[in-house]
Amino acid sequence: MKKRLLLMITFLLPFLIFAQESTSQKIDRIFKDYTGWFVEAIFYEIPFSNTYKIPWVLIVLVGGAIYFTLYFKFINITGFRTAIRVVRGKYEDIEKHGADTLYGDPTPNEGQDILETLRDDSVDGEVSHFQALTAALSATVGLGNIAGVAVALSIGGPGATFWMIMVGFLGMASKFAECTLGVKFRDVGKDGTIYGGPMYYLTKGLKQKGMGGFGKILAILFSIFVIGGSFGGGNMFQANQAAAQFVKLFNLQGSNAGLYFGLFMATIVAIVIIGGIKRIAKVTEKIVPFMAGIYVLGALVILGANFSLIDDALLLIYEGAFSGLGIAGGLVGVMIQGIRRGAFSNEAGVGSAAIAHSAVRTIYPASEGIVALLEPFVDTVVICTMTALVIVITNFDGSVMQYGVEVKEGVQITAQAFDSVIPHFSIVLTIAVILFALSTMISWSYYGLQGWVFLFGKGKVSDLVYKVLFLFFVVVGASISLGAVINFSDAMIFAMVVPNIIGVVLLSPIISKELKRYNNAIKTKHEAIEEGAEDLNEHL
Repeated sequence: MKKRLLLMITFLLPFLIFAQESTSQKIDRIFKDYTGWFVEAIFYEIPFSNTYKIPWVLIVLVGGAIYFTLYFKFINITGFRTAIRVVRGKYEDIEKHGADTLYGDPTPNEGQDILETLRDDSVDGEVSHFQALTAALSATVGLGNIAGVAVALSIGGPGATFWMIMVGFLGMASKFAECTLGVKFRDVGKDGTIYGGPMYYLTKGLKQKGMGGFGKILAILFSIFVIGGSFGGGNMFQANQAAAQFVKLFNLQGSNAGLYFGLFMATIVAIVIIGGIKRIAKVTEKIVPFMAGIYVLGALVILGANFSLIDDALLLIYEGAFSGLGIAGGLVGVMIQGIRRGAFSNEAGVGSAAIAHSAVRTIYPASEGIVALLEPFVDTVVICTMTALVIVITNFDGSVMQYGVEVKEGVQITAQAFDSVIPHFSIVLTIAVILFALSTMISWSYYGLQGWVFLFGKGKVSDLVYKVLFLFFVVVGASISLGAVINFSDAMIFAMVVPNIIGVVLLSPIISKELKRYNNAIKTKHEAIEEGAEDLNEHL
């Protein structure tokens, strides 16, 4: 491992001169000249009022979420309790061996899909449900929850929070659908390594429906988009924001501060990603609960200290959601800001999470889909809402922000809100930002790698080339100012929505079948336990 790490770092060194040169404006100009059309196409805005417009890609995201919520009969509600039980390991026995084997489930597992051809129980996936959940959460819980919420409130007012919650709720169904397919159509390598995500269910799933050529085109497009997104929004942007917070916190001077920070971050990322999804999962299962715990604890302290104001804040949020409270654009403007932040925060419908969840250990694809629906709930319904409540409560006197006036530095606004109750919490917030950025980069490296090997083949050389490129962009992202480069990479992330939503909608009947199969397995287990208890009582 040390030799491979040294090789990676050594390979990066010749490029560091490039990172130090003041060529960021030139790079941005070139990117804008050649990719501006793509960015404009993806984020083309449809006017909804004289003041506000909404990108068409958001309409696709939210429209897909509404469709999946209705099609799967509000799985975001009916599956929530089961999701908690699955994460706690309540159904590990049937997920490992099958309910038909253990309890005589009338819906046999044989001949279902590639999962049933696994050689032995030791390679039926690489990570647990909890590890897959934290790996995926680490890519979504981050700067959007800290900075994005503040920006949304500055533009749309308190009412934007309500629409964030609604989008998070609807997004739970999208995550369930795409992550079920991710497990259903995953590939298993000779060494037990899992390869999964939209690339595989678009090709294999649509081929089953007689649309193999169409599915392959969608899969190639998705792979290109996820690679680009992993280098930009999932890497350079994260490194750039973390470096900026670090430099500002310690008041570091000199043009090389970002470079050194980037090298440090690249080294940490390299150590983690060399080990693949297993090591990524082991790291994220510790980082995500820790960093989210610190952030949520700080928010709870503030809400507890202002307990009497929570009902006033909730009333302000509710009234603002349906009236606009004088915000430019009124109700429509508030709604759009909430929808925009909610959809961009949890990535439901983008397809990225299906890549991480596909590595889970289970023979029931729907089991992981049910676990995945917890992501938008934790990311948007819980963490984004807590951030919004803290800002609204501390801003009753207007000292934090003026609603209707957009802020550019969302992290600073959130830090100011926290500092007003917990002095110097901005230091902790900076650490949280760095950890959020680090975990996001780690998870997105895995997402991009999966798209890379789908296009260029599986193997050690292919893996190494991608990882070296990824580490290079960590250093570049922390070292230069970013503009059009990030716009392009963000556009690629949300371009993933198009092939993914098309495929998931077409494959919805297969998801429904898998959900029924898993529910039958759970029902069989419960009935067997009840029968066993009755037999024991009769014996006693």
